[in-house]
Amino acid sequence: MTGTLGFRDPGLVEYERGWHAMQRFTDERGKEVQDEVWLVQHPPIFTQGQAGKAEHLLLPGNIPVIQVDRGGQVTYHGPGQLVAYLMLDVRRLGFGVRDLVSRIERSLIAVLASYGVTAAAKPDAPGVYVDGAKIASLGLRIRNGCSFHGLALNVDMDLEPFRRINPCGYAGLAMTQLRDHAGPIEFAEVSARLRAQLVKHLDYAEQTTLTGGID
Repeated sequence: MTGTLGFRDPGLVEYERGWHAMQRFTDERGKEVQDEVWLVQHPPIFTQGQAGKAEHLLLPGNIPVIQVDRGGQVTYHGPGQLVAYLMLDVRRLGFGVRDLVSRIERSLIAVLASYGVTAAAKPDAPGVYVDGAKIASLGLRIRNGCSFHGLALNVDMDLEPFRRINPCGYAGLAMTQLRDHAGPIEFAEVSARLRAQLVKHLDYAEQTTLTGGID
């Protein structure tokens, strides 16, 4: 185990504001900068990864679409989805990219298990699934040995916009959320459980809550 993982929880954040803040943090950080995770929600938006194909956007309607610099295809973000952006010095941690993805997936699986929900990862399709339906998506970018972007866990949200796309590039992929398997839940409690599991599975010694915004 090594170091402390810092968490910020700024609440509802416009997607582009959070994205550009992540880029600045990653580009400007020095070798001794503490790793951080930002826990946010976004207003409705579709994001296309670097390899995103236009044919996977079916009927976006009035929801904005933005091209971003993470891996993966198109996905949806909206209120009631817990998004965790992981600004980690991957070289310092000594993880390979596949190992990092697996550790994030195991963190999510453990959170879901704590609510009595059995979930699994798929080796050929990053993310976490419950009975074949996707409940959490992953999309990372590694730059200068450091990660940004991260994961999105469907907690208690409107899933309808996912039907306007081929989620993560898979036509007909069913999407699900924690509320539908565990009943009414407290969003803040899900966030707290995710924090604990990320600290555990990413091999940090402890966590701390950071104050201040993400600008």
